[in-house]
Amino acid sequence: MASFRGFSVVMTVVLTVVLGGCCVGGHGVVIGPTEELGICASAVTIYGYKCQEIQDGVTWLLNSPEQNLPMILADDGYDVWIANTRGTRFSRRHTTLNPTDQAFWNWSWDELVLYDLPAVFDHVFQQTSQKIHYVGHSLGTLIVLASLSEGKLVNQLHSVAFLSPIAYLSHMTTPIGVLAARSLLPEVYAMLLHSSTFKWTIEVGELLKVWCTHPGVNCYDLLSAFTGHNCCLNSSTVELFLKNEPQSTSTKNMVHLAQTVRSGVLAKYNYGRTDYNLMHYGEINPPLYNLSNIPHDLAIFISYGGRDALSDVKDVNRLLDHFKLHDVDKFAVQFIQNYAHADYIMGVDANNIVYNSVISFFKKHGSV
Repeated sequence: MASFRGFSVVMTVVLTVVLGGCCVGGHGVVIGPTEELGICASAVTIYGYKCQEIQDGVTWLLNSPEQNLPMILADDGYDVWIANTRGTRFSRRHTTLNPTDQAFWNWSWDELVLYDLPAVFDHVFQQTSQKIHYVGHSLGTLIVLASLSEGKLVNQLHSVAFLSPIAYLSHMTTPIGVLAARSLLPEVYAMLLHSSTFKWTIEVGELLKVWCTHPGVNCYDLLSAFTGHNCCLNSSTVELFLKNEPQSTSTKNMVHLAQTVRSGVLAKYNYGRTDYNLMHYGEINPPLYNLSNIPHDLAIFISYGGRDALSDVKDVNRLLDHFKLHDVDKFAVQFIQNYAHADYIMGVDANNIVYNSVISFFKKHGSV
């Protein structure tokens, strides 16, 4: 057990079975300072930051304990489990593969939906024997929406809180995001798969060096170039963030995200060739994730910002259209006019504006 700002932190490992192998992801458990190591009456799983494919869970903890959501939840009596996406520094273990192997990086966010997230939920559920409150930010919302649409996770959940939700990205205006969506083409990826020079993994820092040379991309303010103009960040926290992030991800994952931007739909990975899609899906186009399958009685909290360049208001409103028939007492929406993408996870006032609302929602839909 380690200590972090007076809280006990336990690192655990979750095995994700993937096509005969096991991809291992590292996950942190934060326990309140007055608690012994043990199981509280309710658990919260936190996933996602900005583009979670290039972040790890440490980003949730950069603000002071009274300002970051995991510590606030832990102090309120919750077990908090922070998941790290495969490929980031705490999730690079595998039972048979090494990060230097091409097969280690042959995944997109479809695999996070199909394997990784259910494995995290199963592990937390087995450890606590309690249903889970889930907090997702950005891609952390996308993979849960997709999982729920496939009938996964529902029986293990008390409620979900989606911060800066991403399902549709057609109106994204972040300069780096738009440039990435234009650059990462599935047709090119499909052609290069068998090339000896093809890179299966992306060191995002190297990509940024290229993208930052393009007109209209101001990398002197890198966070705004990614997320929009955030209102309420502490400069020292941003400095810590930029030292910690971004990290590596798979090329296929970045291509899949670019597809989500260009296609305007929430669909499984498009292999860029009819024969490849037929081989994987039995049809020429990748199947859609049908959000209308999400149960109407699942407790859902959504918060989004008016200045968010990634989770644009128009795209969020399109997502909200899917919940018009949702049970009224199980659905809450918060709109914060001056918030952008990073404010939700590093904003100095997010504890009062967002997190208190999240915790109140959790308490309404499942006791601590």
